[in-house]
Amino acid sequence: MFAIIDIETCGGKFNYQKGRITEICIIVHDGLVVVDKFTTLINPECYISPYYTGITNITNDMVRDAPKFHEVAKKIIEMTENCVFVAHNVGFDYNFVKDEFASLGYKYQRETLCTVRLSRKLIPGRISYSLGHLCASLGIEIFGRHRAEGDAVATAQLFDLLIQLKNQNPLYKNKGVVELMTRRVDNIKKYILDKLPESCGVYYFLNKDGEIIYIGKSVNMYTRAQSHFGTEERKGKKMLNDLYNVDFIETGSELVALLLEAEEIKKHKPLYNRKSKADIFTHSIDWFKNKEGIIHFKIVPYDESENSLVAFTNYSSTRERLESWIDEKVLCLQYCSLTSEGSFCFNHQIKKCNGICAEEEEAEEYNKRAQQIIDQYSFHHSDFAIIEKGRKPEENALILIENGHYVGFGYFDSSDNFSSREEIAGLVKRSLYYPDSDGLVQTWLRKSKRRVIDL
Repeated sequence: MFAIIDIETCGGKFNYQKGRITEICIIVHDGLVVVDKFTTLINPECYISPYYTGITNITNDMVRDAPKFHEVAKKIIEMTENCVFVAHNVGFDYNFVKDEFASLGYKYQRETLCTVRLSRKLIPGRISYSLGHLCASLGIEIFGRHRAEGDAVATAQLFDLLIQLKNQNPLYKNKGVVELMTRRVDNIKKYILDKLPESCGVYYFLNKDGEIIYIGKSVNMYTRAQSHFGTEERKGKKMLNDLYNVDFIETGSELVALLLEAEEIKKHKPLYNRKSKADIFTHSIDWFKNKEGIIHFKIVPYDESENSLVAFTNYSSTRERLESWIDEKVLCLQYCSLTSEGSFCFNHQIKKCNGICAEEEEAEEYNKRAQQIIDQYSFHHSDFAIIEKGRKPEENALILIENGHYVGFGYFDSSDNFSSREEIAGLVKRSLYYPDSDGLVQTWLRKSKRRVIDL
C-alpha cells in the first residue's frame, strides 16, 4: 500500500516562524488503483504571510476555522499506517509531517518513496523533474497547482504511469517499486539503526571484512548514527559506501563514553576518524617554581617531563598552547623559558609583560595569574573517584584517578558500600594511559558539580 501525500506550508522565512502545514491531501493507492482520499485545510496557528498566500492562494481567513494539526493527526496515522509514504521530493513533505507529530510528542515513522528519484530512474534524460514540468511533458493535467489535492492527484497519476513503465521494463518488471528505489546504503541504514539502542555509549562502524572504520560516542547512539546518513561530505559518503555492520558498548556515563572512545580510536586508528588517533606524545608543558618562588612554564620532550601540565603529539601544538597562555594571562617570556634568563623579555618592551623579569611586578601578583593555569590543568586532589550513572538504574559507573592521572573505569551496584580504597580500585578495569585522558576528565569536572570521593 502507498500513501501519496502533498502538503502546503507557511512560515520559515518571515517573522522567524517555524514552517507549519496549512493543507494536506492523502491518496491511498494499493499499487493498482486509488482506494481512499482525504483532504483538509489545517489551521497552522500562526500568521500566513502574503508570500505564501501568493504561492498557494491559502489565506488566513480560509484556515481560521480549519482543524488544527492535532485534530487530524489520528486520521493521518490511520490512513498512512502500513503504507509507504510517497511524495514528489518526499523529504520535504515527510519531514514537515514528522516535525508536526514531533511537536505533539509522537515519533512518526514511515518508509518513504520519492517520485522524483523514481522518475529519474524510469524516465531518464528529462530537462526538469519538477512536478509541473514533468506532468506537462507527460500530458498529465494539474487541476489546482500548489494546492494539496491538485498536486497529490497529479502525483498519483504520475505514480500510475511510473508503475506501468516499471512493469514494461525487462530489468525492473520483477522488482517491487520500493525495492527498485532502495539503495544499498538505505538497506545498511535500516540494518545499522535496527541494531543500535537509544542509549549512551560507544559505537563501531565495520567494513565487509569486519575491520573498524569509524568509532563514535553519544548519549544516544541511535540518533548519532542516524546523523551520519545525512552527510554531504565526500569522506562521509565514502565511509557509508564501506559500511557493512555495527557494534557498540553501552556505558551509561557520558564521561566513560568520552574516555573509552578516545582510547579505542588510538588503539584501532579507524580510517575515517580524524581526531584523537595519535598515540605518541612528543612534548609537554612542565611547571616548577624557582628559588624565588616564581612559577615557571617550560616546553620539554615528553619522556623528560617531571611535572607535566599538558602533553601534545607535536612541538607546534605545544608552542601554540603556551603562547595562548602568555597572551591570555600576560605571562613573561623569561618565565615561560622562551628567552634567556637574566634579560628583560621582549614582551615587556612592547608592554605585553607587566615586568616580572625587570622586577617591576611582585611575584605574588604574577603567580596568581600563573596559578590559574595550573589549577585549570590539574586535579585538585591526586587520588579520587568520580561516580556517574551506570548502564541500568541500579548501577553506577566509577572513574578512578590515581597520582593525578586517569586510571580506568568500572561499574558497581548502587547499593554497594566500600570500606577501603583497595575495594574501589578493584572495581576498575585499567586503561592504557594517554595524557589527553586527563584533559577529558578535567573538562568534565569543570562542567558542573559531580559526585567525587576522595581516596
